Amino acid sequence: MKMGQYVNIGKSRAEMSTRNWADWMWQSRNRIHTVPQLARMLGKSPECLGEYVKVVKQYHFCVTPYYLSLINFEDENDPIRLQCFPDVREIHFSREDMKDPLKEEQDMPVSGLIHRYPDRCVTIVTNNCMTYCRHCNRKRMWKNNGFARNQQYLRRMIDYISGTTCIREVIVSGGDPLTMEEGALEWFLKSLRSISHLEVLRIGSRVPVVMPMRVTRDLCSMLSKYRPLWFNTQFNHPNEITHESAKACEMLLNAGIPVSNQSVLLRGVNDSYDTMQKLLHGLQQISVRPYYLFQCDPVEGAGHFRTDIWSALSMMEKLWKNMPGLCMPQYVLDVPGGREKVPLFPFSSMSLKALSVYGYFSAGSLG
Repeated sequence: MKMGQYVNIGKSRAEMSTRNWADWMWQSRNRIHTVPQLARMLGKSPECLGEYVKVVKQYHFCVTPYYLSLINFEDENDPIRLQCFPDVREIHFSREDMKDPLKEEQDMPVSGLIHRYPDRCVTIVTNNCMTYCRHCNRKRMWKNNGFARNQQYLRRMIDYISGTTCIREVIVSGGDPLTMEEGALEWFLKSLRSISHLEVLRIGSRVPVVMPMRVTRDLCSMLSKYRPLWFNTQFNHPNEITHESAKACEMLLNAGIPVSNQSVLLRGVNDSYDTMQKLLHGLQQISVRPYYLFQCDPVEGAGHFRTDIWSALSMMEKLWKNMPGLCMPQYVLDVPGGREKVPLFPFSSMSLKALSVYGYFSAGSLG
């Protein structure tokens, strides 16, 4: 079925063969990525979406059929739709917005390698994604044509890491590393693993959420050769936890690869107690450990997603009171400039009274 024929993804999916739907290469080939395609998805004329042309020109738009199938198209505020459909608010910036809020470009001793903390570094091996998340803090990279770094670029990263003995951990990031050709990804991981002072590898990928079919037995078998290797993904809403995404995570876990989750707190998507509770319970059920909950960075094009920190702390306090610790991520703020992650903890009168019980200070000093 051609992309232009999509009108109702649920109906289209029923008409597709199971084989096609489960084929990650078919999913990749049939992503929607233009405003006319989006208009047909919404049952509107392209002229009605003319204002979106400027948005897509500034920030790429691309969504897999699988991820589209999770959207309730009758709801303009559907949480999946908000994360992947272009929004005119993306090209209206506030004074707080920055192209590179974490100043990653300033911490690149070689192109594509971010060395901010002494014992670890991030390698940006591609700017390609299977679905472009509208809240991404690397939206500045979307303006470039999609790339997977060639071996020369990757070799420069390898050489830098090899000569920097304080680095014990490498995070393979992007874009999404699982968009790379599998042989190229393996070459990179194998080259990293050959460096004697490296202890741990980590991959950051949203593929299990937006296109879980990409997680195959062959991929898991390849990744397992380079353990200890940790896998971080990004579930932001309980509707993203499906049979397919759970299976992808289970395959990684069965290959001996721990899977953690790094959510982003997004206004209108997951900034309520009920939604976050369902998400965290759902992650526990599929054995994915909630790791971080990030305050949305002040990146250009994502201001409409940013939440009020005090409201978020109130939500986190309620979660702490009612949920097991195993379900709880650490709520953190990446400080602009990128020098540290600041944990944001609820600090209520209840916690102050608890401290007073153990004699840290008198209850009377609370005023």
